[in-house]
Amino acid sequence: MHRVVRKAVFPAAGLGTRILPATKALPKEMLILVDKPIIQYGVEEAVQSGVDQIVLVTSRGKTAIEDHFDVAPELESLLEQRGKHDQLAEVRRIAHPLHVIRQPQPLGLGHAVLITRHLIGDEPFAVILCDDVYDATPPALAQMIEVFNRLGGPVIAVERVPEDQVSSYGIIAVDSSESLGPGVHRITDMVEKPKTADAPSNMAIIGRYILTPDIFPALEATVSDRTGEIQLTNGMKRLMAERPFYALEVDGTRHDTGNKLGFLKASVHFALKRPDLAKPLRAYLESLQRKPSAL
Repeated sequence: MHRVVRKAVFPAAGLGTRILPATKALPKEMLILVDKPIIQYGVEEAVQSGVDQIVLVTSRGKTAIEDHFDVAPELESLLEQRGKHDQLAEVRRIAHPLHVIRQPQPLGLGHAVLITRHLIGDEPFAVILCDDVYDATPPALAQMIEVFNRLGGPVIAVERVPEDQVSSYGIIAVDSSESLGPGVHRITDMVEKPKTADAPSNMAIIGRYILTPDIFPALEATVSDRTGEIQLTNGMKRLMAERPFYALEVDGTRHDTGNKLGFLKASVHFALKRPDLAKPLRAYLESLQRKPSAL
């Protein structure tokens, strides 16, 4: 019998080259969307979905992430002295214990997951890629956990993408004859970044996974690709020969904050959801439309 999903792995060892030069000295996970770093959106999603243990896979120069979620006694004392109780409550809410492990070399997402084995143990767990920020109710991970609890097998978040983008993603094939519920599919194959003509569908693997502990021996048996990396997709495909995998088209809006345009869109999206920012921001955007020369 499968267990409750209570641990989430956050691979955060990457260099963030798609959004240079901002990430030259600042971890991409700490780039700010409105007033919160990208990774905080993912951690809050995990906690709201019932996860109580966060495993952070990091690398050199990423200590700012650990500091962000640590307790800050000096800051808390200052805010309390100045009567800034709302800000104090927010700072205290952010603090969350982390299990931190370093990935010494960029050996791929599969390797980042594999090195958490001693922290995960023999139980199911989530993997959240911070670049993909969801605005969803219930939270994206909570929707996936519901499918996992119902079907008892690994669940991958997917999204239909334009044909000219399939070569940028892992793409799945599904068994369309089964009815598993709205947006839920049984996966029959996975292909890492196929050519458009060879893609089995336009359903792309997005940065949310619920995996079972048998993924670890599957990843150990997975050879590195031509780049020297262990691909998580290849490990999952190996395990899929032994057990069913499921895909969920998450009900919500996803933003790819790992590229500059996606980051800008996400910033506007979340700012427009803020009561204190929506009206003046909308007025500013409308003023730009009335002044084409300003664009």
